[in-house]
Amino acid sequence: MKLEKIAKQFRIDRPTKFRLADYDPAECYGLSMDKAEAKTMLAEGVARLSELQEKLYANNKWSVLLVFQAMDAAGKDGVIKHVMSGVNPQGVQVHSFKAPSEEELDHDFLWRIGKALPERGRIGIFNRSHYEEVLTVRVHQEYLARQRLPAAVAAKKIWLRRFDDIRAFERHLARNGTLVLKFFLNVSREEQRKRFLARIDEPGKRWKFSMGDVAERALWPKYMAAYEELIRETSREEAPWHVVPADNKWFTRLVVAGAVAKAMEGLDLAYPKVEGAALKELLAAKKALEANR
Repeated sequence: MKLEKIAKQFRIDRPTKFRLADYDPAECYGLSMDKAEAKTMLAEGVARLSELQEKLYANNKWSVLLVFQAMDAAGKDGVIKHVMSGVNPQGVQVHSFKAPSEEELDHDFLWRIGKALPERGRIGIFNRSHYEEVLTVRVHQEYLARQRLPAAVAAKKIWLRRFDDIRAFERHLARNGTLVLKFFLNVSREEQRKRFLARIDEPGKRWKFSMGDVAERALWPKYMAAYEELIRETSREEAPWHVVPADNKWFTRLVVAGAVAKAMEGLDLAYPKVEGAALKELLAAKKALEANR
């Protein structure tokens, strides 16, 4: 089964009817394979992405923005590492958004996002993103006070207004040659618990765990409600969300690889043609090099 056919099942094309409860975090779409088979299938997807990324870089007209959002331990770092393992590092930039700095808080919430956008010819990856502003800030509304917004702006409708801003921002990117793909890695609460325990038990991974992770788990229902609404409000044709099952890491990576490859192939990328005067110059250079032994 082709990766893009699998990935299509998890793209949110009808957001008004979207319910997170309809998406099983352990779904594997009927696939059953061992690690070796999954690795082989992923390698095929990675090879396709490598070729597409080379054409993207050479073409220098489009840019690609991949947005990853998830609860802790859902596997964002692993997906980025494995799916993008075959692309040229010169053509990819990864940005992880942490808590905003004082300088960032003195600007609108999209200011720091705009500075991190990929150039034409490059793939940009956001490990967390502008969606934290309608997610973490919404769950922890005390963070909103730090943004020093005027009272008229920080009203009850702020979340709907931010959804509107985000839709407009992503539509603007799409209209200016940026392919925007968004991935919510949908891990179950039980699988997250198992992964946290595994981190604690393995000395080499203990640094990844903090007590704050436990505190955030207690807010799981609020986070799920926030995710459901933001996906419903911001999954559009020009910037779709993919709700990717994340309980099985091998399957998560296959879905992401398939979705990215499918979307990039839709850009109809090609290497620039060398013709006319440029071709004559190239052939003259070839002749000179052949004569210069």
